[in-house]
Amino acid sequence: MSGARLGWYWRRVKRMSPGEIMWRGRDEFRRMVWRRNQVHVGEDIGPAPTIGARRFPTLLPPGFADAAPTASRQSLLESADRLLAGCWSVLGTRRIDLAEPDWFHDPVTGRQAPRDRCAFLVDHRSELETGNIKQVWELSRHHHITLLAAAWALTENDAYAELAARHLNSWWAQNPFLSGVHWTSGIEIAIRLVAWTWVRRLLDGWTGAPDLFELSESAAWQLYWHQQYLAAFPSRGSSANNHVIAEAAGQLVASCAFPWFSESERWRTVATQLLEQEVERNTFPSGLNRELASDYHAFVAELCLISAAEADAAGHPLSAPTWSRIVRMVDAAAAMLDEAGRPPRQGDGDEGRALVVDGDGVSCWSSVLSVGSVLFGPQPWWPDSEPSVAATVIGALGAPRRDALDRHICRPSHFRDAGMTILRTDCDDGPEIWCRCDGGPHGFLSIAAHAHADALAIEVRHGGVDVLADPGTYCYHGEPEWRDYFRSTRAHNTVELAGVDQSVSGGPFLWLRHAGASSRVVERDDGLDEWSAHHDGYLALRPPARHRRTVRVLRSARRLDIIDRIETTGTHSLRLSFHLGPTVRAELTGAIATLEWPTDGGRARAVLTLPDRLRWTAHRGETDPVLGWYSPRFGTKTPSTTLVGRFRCNGSPVDLVSSISLDA
Repeated sequence: MSGARLGWYWRRVKRMSPGEIMWRGRDEFRRMVWRRNQVHVGEDIGPAPTIGARRFPTLLPPGFADAAPTASRQSLLESADRLLAGCWSVLGTRRIDLAEPDWFHDPVTGRQAPRDRCAFLVDHRSELETGNIKQVWELSRHHHITLLAAAWALTENDAYAELAARHLNSWWAQNPFLSGVHWTSGIEIAIRLVAWTWVRRLLDGWTGAPDLFELSESAAWQLYWHQQYLAAFPSRGSSANNHVIAEAAGQLVASCAFPWFSESERWRTVATQLLEQEVERNTFPSGLNRELASDYHAFVAELCLISAAEADAAGHPLSAPTWSRIVRMVDAAAAMLDEAGRPPRQGDGDEGRALVVDGDGVSCWSSVLSVGSVLFGPQPWWPDSEPSVAATVIGALGAPRRDALDRHICRPSHFRDAGMTILRTDCDDGPEIWCRCDGGPHGFLSIAAHAHADALAIEVRHGGVDVLADPGTYCYHGEPEWRDYFRSTRAHNTVELAGVDQSVSGGPFLWLRHAGASSRVVERDDGLDEWSAHHDGYLALRPPARHRRTVRVLRSARRLDIIDRIETTGTHSLRLSFHLGPTVRAELTGAIATLEWPTDGGRARAVLTLPDRLRWTAHRGETDPVLGWYSPRFGTKTPSTTLVGRFRCNGSPVDLVSSISLDA
């Protein structure tokens, strides 16, 4: 093992409690023992350990498919037809080889991930060993197979079912227990269980469905192995974030839908308890996810909706407090969206989905709102959500919840516990000015795995278009320079001091020191909304420094003011960055930037007035060092313009005022 790798392990261990170190030690010992349980490709191990008659008890009611919205139905079938032709997009990478997929091929690097080696001996964090692991894993989440099954449910065209069956049988044959890279992560195992449950449900009525599941020893073994793995190796301690919720959800869904094993009832009971416990731990009372990574909020909400509907259908409903927390998650999701239905871009995002039964145009956020609308109804202030196939099928499975639930009666704008504030103008006054302000915790748990060093950063949109943009994520593994940049302070619309991040990174999913922020909101009746916050990330500098920021939205003037104050007795370098959206073009003259971007009705303009005591430069698509980039989705990056102002603090407080006049 390299010195760098050993250093990472040491830093990771230091973020664990003594109890977690003991748990992980026991897990490692169990993995050593379990290596003897590896099943190799082609090995005959006899019948699966099922009990009684294998049956699938939680079917959808007759005629459910008739309720599928016409537009969503058409979009789904178009995507399914592309799959019949072997085409599918995986995290932004177009695949044309899916008639007979290679489950171990990474199309980005061209590498093959291990398929025969024991999973416990595979380092999935090494791109040299596995290729781009997100690409390899994503196809094996089997979202494309649930989409094919949904297409069969709507049309009864056997071509969709037959391709789904071929892909499942292919995967089962090539991935026996503990062999290869697809057994290295519990979250991947859990999401496959959700997919298989819905494939079986949606294919009910197809003549081949019993042969594919109930009569198949391969299916029975895989269902057993997947649940056995999750029961033995749950995420714990500093890793108990969205992963543990996904693992509990996968175990709960599968044990309800496939109660074939002597352990099924115990698995269901433990998974229910774990899910309910972790939903509470992972969610602020306001409903926001504690990871403070917007994509993961939607992912966890989707997992919870699916689990709740499955438990209802099986006659083992989740508790009322858990239902209330789930409803508040969905209310919070609705509250964050801008007028175009776009969520914030805070923290990491990898487009994770719990279930895909809609075509390419339906986002996770749209799916969550449409399912929530069916299961418990929208609040009057919710934005409109397009009907979806997901809402049709999940709504047909779960019983509607119309009883008293803990709801956000009015649309919240300040999530005090999470430190997120949304300032916005009324859409009746013109294109919405939407501003997200970040003044809360750095992230969740001791490693804050999906956090960015973005304290006091803002996002500003005009009519749903990024004007001052959060950069996004781009990548997780394999490109450390890019991973570091997209998580850094300099990549966000905030102040960097002394050339260092506000929080200290120890690796791509590890923060050693967390900047903490505190914020308040003042809403006034005279057309001005104000937010202010400060953070302690630079108190570790010598001499220490503190960054305070106030943002004011003057609604009638359609202007946004950003007031920064740096308090220090030191002589630190200061860097104030404004990252423009990818469609925004800027002409920088001194401390005035004239902005322009296309809209459906022509072009929009703004004037950004910058502090003239700073030296301003514009950067776009630079690589030495990395600067001026925007990631529209995971795995994709595009050049964008970044305006950088530099200054050197001279030992006294520094006050900086920036203003952006929209519709200028």
